[in-house]
Formats: sequence, structure tokens, C-alpha cells
Amino acid sequence: MKTIIFIHGMFQNPKSWDNWVAFFTDRGYNCIAPAWPKHEGEPQDLRDYPPEGLGDLHLNAIIDNIEALIRVQDTPPILIGHSVGGLIVQLMVAKGLADLGVAINSVAPNAMLAFDWGFMKNSALISNPFKGNEPFYTDLESFHESFCNTMSMEDTKAAFDETATHDSRNVLRDCMGDDGKIDTEMPHSPLLFIGGEEDEIIPAELCKSNAGAYTDEVSISDYKEFTNRGHWICGQEGWQEVAGYIADWLQEHEVIKYHTNQVSN
Repeated sequence: MKTIIFIHGMFQNPKSWDNWVAFFTDRGYNCIAPAWPKHEGEPQDLRDYPPEGLGDLHLNAIIDNIEALIRVQDTPPILIGHSVGGLIVQLMVAKGLADLGVAINSVAPNAMLAFDWGFMKNSALISNPFKGNEPFYTDLESFHESFCNTMSMEDTKAAFDETATHDSRNVLRDCMGDDGKIDTEMPHSPLLFIGGEEDEIIPAELCKSNAGAYTDEVSISDYKEFTNRGHWICGQEGWQEVAGYIADWLQEHEVIKYHTNQVSN
């Protein structure tokens, strides 16, 4: 049985993967959805009582936790990550620790930027250096504007109540620094990048550029964009279409690891 490790992003925790864990478990996978440090438990409790030291959390602590989990698996797992979790997928693939990797609405490595108003605004609000180590406290209004901009306020409130958490500004800051660097010219296991057409946090153009930055001629780096999807692509209506596309891609690339020029007779 192949293992999938789901890696959540900022302002979320494993609760955001519940439907995906059920979806892929039904397809015969062993599914694991770990929490980042300071993200264990119920999202509402984490909002009401922010963990002590949350603002001091750095990307390398999250990476260390995920890498330790990967290394105790019997075989290299499949990794599926969202947002910062997508960057962590790319970092683990670069280390040769993943059989296959899927990066959904992913933060891009190597300080890649998009000159998009939503991207610039959200990045500046979160990484604001004048806020020091004060956590970023998310609220319903900002969650609707940034995560759930294609959804009704009613649906956004349900998503917020069930999954939203506060987070450390240092995680995003670190993504833009040395901890977020990858040599995208090296051979790697197959990667699939998913973009959301209406994403206000990670624009689809940045997801596409991220996929295109991988230049090894024989390694697979695919890109798929979904229309009318925001950053909460894994939870909004139609998430099953995204999960189904990924499931088909995984099944295909369990066999096909590299592009070839061979033509079957």
C-alpha cells in the first residue's frame, strides 16, 4: 500500500485535509496528515488560545518534522502539499525523499514573485518586518478576501470555523530566504503543480512559472490550472475534481517516471 503524506500550509492544520484523506484512503492509499509544530488540535481552540511561541515558529522546524516523518517510512512516499506545504513538497523532492510530488497553489522557491496586487498585498501584510515575532491573527473577513474570494460569505464562514488557524510571520519570511532555495536544474522525481485561476495569495501565473523553472530535460514537471478556484482550492466546491485529477496523475506516474521519446508500436 502506497503512502501519501499531506502537508498543510499557513493558517491551516490537518483538519483541512480530512476530505482528501477519506478520498485517497478509498483509493487504497495509506494517508498521513501531520500537523506543523504549534498547529496540533482543533482549529477553533488554536484560534481562541494561540499556542505559546507560535510567532517564533520558523520554516526549518516544520521541514525537520516533515523530513523525520518521511524518513521513517518503509519506502519513499507520495507528497501532496498546499501553499507553504507545496514548497515543502518541492524541498523534499529536491532531497530525493519523495516518490512523487504534488504542489497545490504552492509558494515558489528561490524568492520567485508575481507582480500581482493580491500576491503583493498578502505577502506584505504577513511578512511585515515591523510586527517582529507577533503572530498573524487571521479573521473571517481576511480569510474571505484572501483564501475564499470565489466563495459566498456563508461558505467562507463554515470553512473558517472548521479549518482556520493563526500563524507565524516567520514561516513566510523564511520561504523567501535561504531555507526556500532549490536547484531547479537537477533531475527530480515527477512533480505536478496545481494552480487556481482566481487565487489571491499564490496567483496561477506564479504556479505556472514555478513549474516552468524546473529545466532538467528528462524529469517531469507538469502544470494544471483549475478555473474559478481560489486559494482554498482543496476545500471549496469542486475539490473532488482537483483530487480526482491528482489521483489519475499519480496512477499514471507510478509507472512513468521520466519523459521519453520512445514510440510504442
